[in-house]
Amino acid sequence: MSWTFDRAAIRAFRFTSKRFDPASGEVALGYAFVNHDGAGSPELVERITIPGAPFTAVQPGSVDFDPAKAAAVEAALRLLHLVAGVSYYKAAAPAVIECAEGPLDAATAAFIASVYENGLGEFAYRNGLELRGHIVWPQGAAARPPAPALGLGRVSPPGGGSQPWPFRSLVAIGGGKDSLVSIEALRALGAKTTVAWIGSSPLIRACAERTGLPMLNIGRALAPELFVFNREGALNGHIPVTAVNSAILVLAALLTGHGSVVFSNEHSASYGSLISGTGEVNHQWSKGWAFERDFAAIVRAQVAADFDYVSLLRPFSELAVARQFARLEHYDAHFSSCNRNFHLLGEKPSQRWCGACPKCHFVFLALAPFMPKPRLLGIFGRNLLDDLSLAAAYDALLEIAGHKPFECVGEGRESRAAMAALAASPAWREDALVARFATTQQPALDPATLRLEPLLAPQGEHGLGTARMEALRAHFGA
Repeated sequence: MSWTFDRAAIRAFRFTSKRFDPASGEVALGYAFVNHDGAGSPELVERITIPGAPFTAVQPGSVDFDPAKAAAVEAALRLLHLVAGVSYYKAAAPAVIECAEGPLDAATAAFIASVYENGLGEFAYRNGLELRGHIVWPQGAAARPPAPALGLGRVSPPGGGSQPWPFRSLVAIGGGKDSLVSIEALRALGAKTTVAWIGSSPLIRACAERTGLPMLNIGRALAPELFVFNREGALNGHIPVTAVNSAILVLAALLTGHGSVVFSNEHSASYGSLISGTGEVNHQWSKGWAFERDFAAIVRAQVAADFDYVSLLRPFSELAVARQFARLEHYDAHFSSCNRNFHLLGEKPSQRWCGACPKCHFVFLALAPFMPKPRLLGIFGRNLLDDLSLAAAYDALLEIAGHKPFECVGEGRESRAAMAALAASPAWREDALVARFATTQQPALDPATLRLEPLLAPQGEHGLGTARMEALRAHFGA
């Protein structure tokens, strides 16, 4: 039966199936749309491949089968199925959700509702939708029993004593400065780490290889029908990709014997764009503290009581992370935070940094107060702060005109403090945008709000605990 995508005809989004094959390491996640007349779309099947198969410890009948670990894998697969569905749900964004396996328990429904409503905040804003309170999740299942501790990936230091990072950890690497700062911090703390990424980006692979650490490259293929639906008029827009990647890495960690998944989301990620008449819309909601806190809690409750999901950089601002990255020179010719050129692996800076997107603009500005100018120009291949055509783009970053861009960039107060520091620097103050800031914008700002030092101190809530936070604080202060 042929089926054509027609958003007006769609009544519900359905979670149809989930499968994991321990012999091949392949995950298959199935979804579908259901029309008002009962006609269902073809099943949209996403496939994720985790290296290291066969995973005999979770395969019934194998000699080393571990029932507790198998149950944890099943719980992680269930959570991944629900979270990853956001990529497909957004095509039509219907109010009704159906689950082939039956209703959700209250805790799971509350968590997943938050992921869809908040994680699709920018998508909803751009498409003129209201999702908050409008998605009906099937509820009524009994509360799930508490997950047991599994003891996965525990590390015992040689000769006894304490271990600042007591887990074998999968560390998400994205090719940008943040994950590289985390990797080097973990190395300094003596952690046993494997760098992990999802997809086939040559730039990320080059950065991963540059670390010299063990690597885990996970394959992910979206359902091909989704691209057909897009051509037929499906809604499109930003999704909470960090939430999806987090769920994938938790499953991968269980299978590969890691007890921790580490991301590199900083304090600034919790703050969105303030839009007049709308309120706050956070492009990077799933990089923020609220998601980290809630996801870590549901993993501990439903997957493994001692599983560690954490962002290493949560207590730090973008500027604090930039200062730390400036102390590393090992990755200058390899990293890029540019989303437009992200998939390219160029030998020249202009091939790794487009120079036209908010990420390029912000990273250049954030690094400038902490890095010698010739080194920064060598990384980017140009001086973005000496280009008046970028004035409006920088005004948005400063939140002086317009709202913070829908990108993973720091807060306006960070950009303003960085610009003020450059205005006082002989090396930078004559560059066009710095001089413009100093003469036309800085006089109207409170000098107390332009100081760098308060923004470099740890702040806010985090999931590191006291011992790890103190070790990290000492490392950052070194």
